[in-house]
Amino acid sequence: MLANFIPLFDFKNGAFIMIVVFGLVIAGLVGAVWLMMNQKPKK
Repeated sequence: MLANFIPLFDFKNGAFIMIVVFGLVIAGLVGAVWLMMNQKPKK
């Protein structure tokens, strides 16, 4: 999959794509942890 992006990878597009991808990944991880914490039954 990355091999397809290498010809299109320059500094401007690459930096923007990486920021978007990392932002989505971080948001997904935070959301998953938050949901797991809220789903624990309160004792």
